[in-house]
Amino acid sequence: MSATAPRLACLAALAAEADPDSEADPDPDPEPDPGPEADRGPEPDPGPVHRPTLLADRPDATLVRCGRVVAKAHAPDCDPDRLAVRLRIAAHPALHGILLPPLPLPPLPSPTVAGSGGLLTLFPDGRPATRWPYGLPVSPDAPDAAPWEETARLLARLHTVAPARLPGPVPPMRGPAKVACALARMRAATTQPAPGAAPPAPALRRAAATVERAWTRLPPWARDAAPPPRATALCHGDLHLGQLVRHPVPDGPWLLIDIDDLGLGDPAWDLARPAAWFATGLLVPAVWSRFLGAYRAAGGPAVRPRGDPWPELDTPARALTVQTAALAVAKAVAEGRPLDEDEWAVVDACGRMACAGTELADRAEP
Repeated sequence: MSATAPRLACLAALAAEADPDSEADPDPDPEPDPGPEADRGPEPDPGPVHRPTLLADRPDATLVRCGRVVAKAHAPDCDPDRLAVRLRIAAHPALHGILLPPLPLPPLPSPTVAGSGGLLTLFPDGRPATRWPYGLPVSPDAPDAAPWEETARLLARLHTVAPARLPGPVPPMRGPAKVACALARMRAATTQPAPGAAPPAPALRRAAATVERAWTRLPPWARDAAPPPRATALCHGDLHLGQLVRHPVPDGPWLLIDIDDLGLGDPAWDLARPAAWFATGLLVPAVWSRFLGAYRAAGGPAVRPRGDPWPELDTPARALTVQTAALAVAKAVAEGRPLDEDEWAVVDACGRMACAGTELADRAEP
C-alpha cells in the first residue's frame, strides 16, 4: 500500500458514510491523476452502489469518491481557520447557485474544526478534510462545448456578492501566493535535482531564467509581496475550467468548486488565466470575446463595461503567465523531458514580458 493509504482509507470512510448506498472500502481503486488543472476527470454517473474511487492524489489534494459524495484532504500547509471561513462562505445563501456547497460532517473521532459550522475536520495526519456533492466536470474531450459564457456569468455573480453579508473575517484571495509558490517550485526543481536525477537540460535552465526575468517585472502585489491595490471583491482565486461541475448530475447548472483560494482580492485575477491564454495564442479570439462579453453583460466589475479591458487585466494576466510557465518548467525538469509546444508558448510570452515596455496583450482587441 502507498504512503497515503491511511489517508485514503479515512477519505473512503468519510465519503461512504455520507452516501449510505455506497460500499466502504479501505483501499480505493486507483485511477489516473488528472493533474493540477482538474481535480476530477469526466466519468459516467454510477448506480447507487459504488466502491470508493481515487480521483486524485497529489501533494496539495487527495480526493476519493463514493457514489454521490467526494471526500477531500486539503494541502498539508492549508490554514484550517481560514479554510473554515471559506467553507462557511460556500455554504452561505448568498453563494447559492454560484459555489458548490460543502456537505456537513458526521460525528468523527477527530473533532470538527471550530468556526467551520461542522464542515471541516482534521485527519490523524493533520490534513484538513471536507466532503462535497459529486458534480460532473467539464469534459476535456469536447473543448468546443466548454462553458465559457456560463463561467463568465458565475464569476460576475461571485464578484458582485457583498462581502459584508458573508461570514468573516473574509481571508485574502490566494492567487498571488500561488504565483510565488510556483516560482519556488521551479527554483527547487532547477537548482536542487532529486537524488540520482540528471541535472536540468540547458534549454530548461534558459527557460527558467526567462521566467525569473518576467517574475522580477511583476509589481510586488502580484508576487505576494504587498497588498493588492484593490481588494474589494470576493474572488475564486484559481479559476480554470477544471473548477466547474454540473450539479445535480448529469445536467444540473454549472457551479464553481474548490474554495481553497477564495477570498477578497482584485476580481481581474479570476479573468487572468483565460486572458493570458488569449494573449499567448492558446485561446482563440472568438472564445475570449464570448467569455469577456458574457462577463460584461452580467455586470462583472473586474473590467470597465466597454472598451479596452487590458488596463485592468494586464498585470494579473502577466502573473498567471509566469505561474503557468514556472510550473511547466518544474514539471519538465521532474519528468526529464523537454517543454512541449504550449509550454514554450508561455515561456516565450515571459520573454516578451521581460522586455521593458512590451505588453503581454499585444493581441488584444480594441
